Amino acid sequence: MKTVLAAILILAAAIALMCVGIIFKGKFPETEVSRNENMKKLGIKCMREQEEEIKSCTGKYSEDCVGCGFYNNKEK
Repeated sequence: MKTVLAAILILAAAIALMCVGIIFKGKFPETEVSRNENMKKLGIKCMREQEEEIKSCTGKYSEDCVGCGFYNNKEK
């Protein structure tokens, strides 16, 4: 019984400590890739945006290919 009570107390303390950041910031961190500013800065895009880029690929190099990744910037 003491072990179960100790485990419950440790879990409660861990959950409370994880909530500290959310409580002080006043909002839950943004996890949606398309709306997260840090992911935008790193150039990470959501799958929907990547699919749109792939669909616009014609097989020939154009200005749309700069961020695509299928062509190197040297190929023109």
